Amino acid sequence: MNDEEKREVTEHLDELRKRLLIVMYFFVAAMLVGFFLSKPLIYQMQNASWTNGIQMHAFQVTDPLKIYLLVIVIIAFVIVLPVIMYQLWAFVAPGLHNNERKLTLSYIPIVMVLMLGGMAFGYFILVPYIIDFTFQLSDEMGIVTTIGINQYFGFLFRTVIPFGLVFQMPILVLFLTQLGIITPMFLKKNRKYAYFILLIFAALIAPPDLMTHIMLTIPMIILYEISIYISKIGYRRYLKAEQKAIEESLDSD
Repeated sequence: MNDEEKREVTEHLDELRKRLLIVMYFFVAAMLVGFFLSKPLIYQMQNASWTNGIQMHAFQVTDPLKIYLLVIVIIAFVIVLPVIMYQLWAFVAPGLHNNERKLTLSYIPIVMVLMLGGMAFGYFILVPYIIDFTFQLSDEMGIVTTIGINQYFGFLFRTVIPFGLVFQMPILVLFLTQLGIITPMFLKKNRKYAYFILLIFAALIAPPDLMTHIMLTIPMIILYEISIYISKIGYRRYLKAEQKAIEESLDSD
């Protein structure tokens, strides 16, 4: 590695450190916001409509503190997500064309909407259904359900947060397509493998009930098919951009 390459690597590392520090500062500020929002949010989740008549217990002295701190961190992450996305964009933007910079920058609000939409889907639709199913099963088996607060909130987070991430599938596919990494043909060719992975993912979240499993899998399959359609749009843009770059290169020669 010559001196020029070493200098470029050092500059990139310095730029990355600066971006990480900015994210850290915003994350600390977001945690302060989460400090005030966590208790009302915990109360709402603990007293949701599907928990009527259910007492929650702390089996360890530190359980309430764990939940309190975890909710603060999750709130802070959601708040700071646009900052993370912008700093990531700012770090890679110098290596993109002008049209790619504008396009990828527009992804940031879409990512936020999809994240919140996925979390809302998990919280308001999936969680009530799964809890209702498991409680009915407990009644039929004559089992008295005793819920630990740590287990209850762990279940909520394992259900809600993954769907916030799964809902990023269309925008992630569009981004990778416009970078030329994947194509709609690749997504179609590997559709059956993708479906299999989605089935496994749903099985990890859902209780052992066929209807619940189907209810979890169908939205993810729909998202995958939407991603294929969006990938077609992104691929056309990618081909046009490549053709334009080739024409400009030929003109310059």
